Amino acid sequence: MMIPSIDIQNGQAVQLIGGEKKAIDAGDPRPIAAKFAHVGEIALIDLDAAMGIGNNTAIMREICAQHPCRVGGGIRDVQTAIDWLDAGAQKVILGTAATPEILCELPCDRVIAALDARHDKVVVEGWKTQTDATIEDRMSELREYVSGFLVTFVEREGRMGGMPLERVKQLVEIAGETKLTAAGGARDADEIAQVDRLGADTQIGMALYTGAIDLADGFCGCLRSDREDGLWPTVVCDERGAALGLVYSNLQSVRESIETGKGVYYSRSRKGLWRKGESSGNTQELLGITSDCDRDSLRFTVHQTGSGFCHQDTWTCFGNVNGLDQLEKTIVQRICDAPQGSYTRRLLDDPSFLIAKLREEVDELAETSTSSQSVHEAADVLFFAITMAAQKGASLIDIERELDRRALKVSRRSGNAKPAYIGEES
Repeated sequence: MMIPSIDIQNGQAVQLIGGEKKAIDAGDPRPIAAKFAHVGEIALIDLDAAMGIGNNTAIMREICAQHPCRVGGGIRDVQTAIDWLDAGAQKVILGTAATPEILCELPCDRVIAALDARHDKVVVEGWKTQTDATIEDRMSELREYVSGFLVTFVEREGRMGGMPLERVKQLVEIAGETKLTAAGGARDADEIAQVDRLGADTQIGMALYTGAIDLADGFCGCLRSDREDGLWPTVVCDERGAALGLVYSNLQSVRESIETGKGVYYSRSRKGLWRKGESSGNTQELLGITSDCDRDSLRFTVHQTGSGFCHQDTWTCFGNVNGLDQLEKTIVQRICDAPQGSYTRRLLDDPSFLIAKLREEVDELAETSTSSQSVHEAADVLFFAITMAAQKGASLIDIERELDRRALKVSRRSGNAKPAYIGEES
C-alpha cells in the first residue's frame, strides 16, 4: 500500500530533491497530516534533526498525538526512540543509529530500520556520509531486530523517475518476513500497485505534493474487485468498531470521501454517488479508510451523527447497539432530558451525590468474592463512571483513545497506590 510522507524542515512540510535541493514548501504540515491520515499511517520525518541542525519536535508531537504515524529523522539513541513511542508513534524509524546494540533495547515490532542508499551504498547522517555497506549487508545484520525496512533510493528521491522494480523485488526476497517499504522515484498509482504486488509498501512524497499522484488514486491503485461492476464492498464502522452497515465504493466515491472528509459511497440503485446524510441529516465524518488483506474490500471508520446509519432510524442496519455503547447513548440522552425528580436528574444536579455513589460502588466491587458479584458491582461502577464522564463532556471514545495511547507507551510508571488508599504504614 501507499505510505504518504511528510518531511518537516523549519516547521514546514517540504520536499527535497536528492535530500538536498528544496523543490516544494507546502506550508503547515498539520492539515496535510489530517488529509493523509484518511488512508492510513503517515511517515513523519524531521529533516532538521536528521541533518543535525535543529528539530521540529513540538509540531511533530502534536501531529503524532492526532494521527497514526511512523516517526523518523535524527533518532540516534534509545531514549529518543522511547520518547517518540511514548508520544504515540506507531513505529520509529532509525537510520544512523540502527545498530544491534541500540535496536535490542527497543520493541522489535515497533521499529523500522532506514537503509538510505545512493547507488546501493548505504548513506548515513542525513545522507551526508557514504559507508561501504550495501543494503543486503545491513538487512542481514538487522533483520532480527526490526519489523520493517525503509529503503530509500537517494539518487531517485524527489525526481519521480520511476521505482527500480527489479531491485525492489530482490530486496523483498532478502527481507523475508520483515516488511519492506520502498521510497524514491515513484511516479504514478500503477507503480504503487506493482510494488504492492511484489509484497512491499511505497512511501510517497514528491508525487503527492506535485499532484502527479492523487491520494485516492494512490490508495485505490492497489485494490481489486471480483465483481462485474468493479465495485468494492465496504463495511462502515463507527469509532468503536461497530459495523453500521454494508455499502459499496468506487474510485470516485473514495476520492470525494477523502476530499470532503465525509462518508461518500456508490449507490447501485441510483447509479451514482451517495453522500450519507445529505437528505436525512445523519451525516458522517470520515476518520479513516483501510483495505482488507486481500485488497478487495474496504472499511470506512466514521463518526456517525443523528439517529444512526440505517434508514429505519437505528444506529446500525443490524439493529441498535448493546452494552457500553448503548449505556452511554442512554446516559447522554438522559442528561439532555432527565425530568425533575428522576434519579438521573438528582445525580446531575448534586455532584457530591454522584461522587459518593461512585466511591460506594468502587468499595463494593473491591469487597466482592465471586464472579457474579464482581459482574454486578463492576456494572454499577461503569454506570456511575460513564455518567460522571458524560456530564463533564467526555465520551467512551475519548476514554478508549486514552487507553490506546497508554498502550503505545514503552516507559512504565511504578503504578503504586497513593498512601491514603493503602495506609501510611505502607
